Amino acid sequence: MPKNSKLKSILIIGSGPIVIGQACEFDYSGTQALRSLREDGIETVLINSNPATIMTDPSMADHVYLLPLTTKSLVKILKEHPQIDAVLPTMGGQTALNLCIEADEKGIWNDFGVEIIGVDIDAINITEDREKFRELMLKIGVPMAPQATAKSYLQGKEIAQKFGFPLVIRASFTLGGAGASIVYKEEDFDDLLTRGLEISPIHEVMIDKALMGWKEYELELLRDANDNVVIICTIENMDPMGIHTGDSITVAPAMTLSDKTYQRMRDMAIHMMRSIGDFAGGCNVQFAVSPDEKEDIIAIEINPRVSRSSALASKASGYPIAKIAAKLAIGYHLDELENQITKSTSALFEPTLDYVIVKIPRWNFDKFEGSDRTLGLQMKSVGEVMGIGRSFQEALHKATQSLEIKRNGLGADGKGYTNYDQIIEKLTYASWDRVFVIYDAIQMGIPLSRIHEITKIDMWFLKQYEDLYKLEKEISTYKINSIQKDLLLEAKQKGYGDRQIAHMLGCLESEVYSKREELGVNRVYKLVDTCAAEFKAKTPYYYSTFENDVELANGERYADNESVVSDKKKIIVLGSGPNRIGQGIEFDYCCVHGVLAAAECGYETIMINCNPETVSTDFDTADKLYFEPVFWEHIYDIIKHEKPEGVIVQLGGQTALKLAEKLDRYGIKIIGTTYESLDLAEDRGSFSKLLQENNIPYPEFDIAETAEQALAVSDKLDFPILVRPSYVLGGQGMKIVINKAELEKHVVDLLRSIPGNKLLLDHYLDGAIEAEADAICDGENVYIIGIMEHIEPCGIHSGDSNATLPPFNLGNLVMQQIKDHTKKIALALNTVGLINIQFAIKDDIVYIIEANPRASRTVPFIAKAYGEPYVNYATKVMLGEKKVTDFNFNPQLKGYAIKQPVFSFDKFHNVNKQLGPEMKSTGESILFIDDLKDDEFYNLYARRQMYLSK
Repeated sequence: MPKNSKLKSILIIGSGPIVIGQACEFDYSGTQALRSLREDGIETVLINSNPATIMTDPSMADHVYLLPLTTKSLVKILKEHPQIDAVLPTMGGQTALNLCIEADEKGIWNDFGVEIIGVDIDAINITEDREKFRELMLKIGVPMAPQATAKSYLQGKEIAQKFGFPLVIRASFTLGGAGASIVYKEEDFDDLLTRGLEISPIHEVMIDKALMGWKEYELELLRDANDNVVIICTIENMDPMGIHTGDSITVAPAMTLSDKTYQRMRDMAIHMMRSIGDFAGGCNVQFAVSPDEKEDIIAIEINPRVSRSSALASKASGYPIAKIAAKLAIGYHLDELENQITKSTSALFEPTLDYVIVKIPRWNFDKFEGSDRTLGLQMKSVGEVMGIGRSFQEALHKATQSLEIKRNGLGADGKGYTNYDQIIEKLTYASWDRVFVIYDAIQMGIPLSRIHEITKIDMWFLKQYEDLYKLEKEISTYKINSIQKDLLLEAKQKGYGDRQIAHMLGCLESEVYSKREELGVNRVYKLVDTCAAEFKAKTPYYYSTFENDVELANGERYADNESVVSDKKKIIVLGSGPNRIGQGIEFDYCCVHGVLAAAECGYETIMINCNPETVSTDFDTADKLYFEPVFWEHIYDIIKHEKPEGVIVQLGGQTALKLAEKLDRYGIKIIGTTYESLDLAEDRGSFSKLLQENNIPYPEFDIAETAEQALAVSDKLDFPILVRPSYVLGGQGMKIVINKAELEKHVVDLLRSIPGNKLLLDHYLDGAIEAEADAICDGENVYIIGIMEHIEPCGIHSGDSNATLPPFNLGNLVMQQIKDHTKKIALALNTVGLINIQFAIKDDIVYIIEANPRASRTVPFIAKAYGEPYVNYATKVMLGEKKVTDFNFNPQLKGYAIKQPVFSFDKFHNVNKQLGPEMKSTGESILFIDDLKDDEFYNLYARRQMYLSK
């Protein structure tokens, strides 16, 4: 059946600000859904409060409402758009579903004659209400762990007495496993039960007998209105049950599942999906499998919506789940839709992977002082990376190289743990770095059987690790001159980086690179084609690998490279890697707009990124996507292969910026602001000299490289002193100290975690107002796109501050200084593209805190507030296609826009929630107010006093 012709206008609910448990994967799915509906001529209306996303870009939907996700906002939209026929709530995670249910309970959809599509409310209620779900599963014959529901403390105690320990407590209707925990000991039960009951919006928990050591699997399904069901992807968690899937290392396709058990699991998943309701769309089902030869299967849960894993499954398989799910929601059947990759076969097919993907989460525990770093049922990671390789080992190495935590892959970098007790402890209590600790344990000689006994990780994965370690040992017996081609090729095929091989051989990374070139051990690129090359793919979505040469009949040898280089002029955009605090979705927004602007200027666009949650890694955003680590070796090989005009680094946050020095050293053109200028802004000494020459005030400062130097500097500067390291992200390691003892302790701690760093000590301007400006500069002209005043005082990181656009409390004298300083600095730094400058204002004097000649966190916020495509303009300036004076700037904003940070402290108990110079927020929302008398502004401003009081 073709699409439902009655549907002319559809409301899509977004997922709001990014929090732990709900990140930019829903920006990706929402963006895909919007594009998919517009292809069919359907009017789209979007509500979402997150200004940093592509989804809320004016070009994405016909009507975008940047409003709080409340039923009050829904009523406002439905009154303004009486033509809305249906609501699609499955693209905005748990937030969108919860809002849809609330509106349904209040009768809002009925009042406005709006149909719910893509999901069935009864299906949501069944899957979220753990008791109803359990009853249904028993009815249809799907096994579940022994479990019972408790709606009170007393009921919970009775269940625990019946089941015994260990137990699992899961709170109903929560996000990212909030309120869930494993209880090993009776004495911990009371606290954890109370917490689960409090966190659940309906004050209900499900208590399960813990299936410790069972293996965990996820299946991604799609179903149409004709009851056709396809399984898009099977994902195996390397970690056994007990760790939230969002915090688990996951692998696709499943590696240790027998075919017989897989078929049983498939049938069970399809049976479950059909039994929960009559809806067309996506579904995610999770199972546990016993680790013995019986392979008993138990259902854990089912999510009748696009989930976090759907984004991963889409990128892993090349099958755009959200795009197809949106089509199914409006009535299409799978056999009527085309396979987006081959463009010649139908969407009613199950992808085949002739490669392996490994996803590793990215954590930010350093931002949550005092947090429990043990992983469990409540998700704690802030982002993720994905590696694609021809084998599990290669994909695992590529994923670890993508994490950006100063590791070069598994082992072979001298950074592993060497203390036996510490390794056993880290294996026993799963922590964020266990992916490396397993390698360290094998290196130390701890038997695989012991590692398996502690971690319950399947022996197949542990043997893969052991095999890697044996290879490292073998390579370490050679020197760079004596290593043979076959051994070097094997190391590269198993994912070892040149830096790691250099560590094993005791030589330089560049020597390994030269040796590879000499021996002809070169990367080749393969297509992600969804059908294991059975049909010809039209999609330019690539990953790298190493292959043995094939010898042709004529004696010619070659390795097959599927990435064909065109003769068009090309631009590479470096992505921002995994999401983390300080570098989130806003840089993905900038990268996507950079790609689109370069395409408008006639360039072939090439995107390099390794984050599966993002729009930049959608296979039809750029002309070519290389899903590769944003890691020097990988980038350099792509540049050598593609020979672009240059590389854009200023849109991908600190990740891309850190590679500027290497690009410059290797003679690769950096598009826009040069490396010299980028480095000058980062080097506090040189930058302050530049300010001095231009008569621009800055707080008194000095530089220290040891605790002794820092103490000597403190005699010249008055306390309080702001201590900050160089070249860090999101204010990492920044702290305000008020005496010598605090200063010494902090400097010693900092230099232990970031050895050899230059520390900047500033006299902290106590009680100053903070402001920031973003501007576009072409080297001659400067246009300030926005000036924001922070409601919190100077000393709270700009990412954690409520920022008001335009400023609400700065006089003409101060505003003029901000404008003058911004223009002077942008020109003095020879900026070509974007620049962000932060100011401290005290006694009507404007001091400079720092300048970043790159896209900043606030650029998307200003673009949304003023309704102007600033990244598009800035990219055209970087490419030299346009001057600032060529644009007709016309910002539109009635009243004020406030950027409001959102925190995920609820995921960490007993953590220090105090704000300071180190950023802690995970996301942001935008609030529009007509004037300063607005209650919300008044409440925010009243809280300012809390920070200012001594």
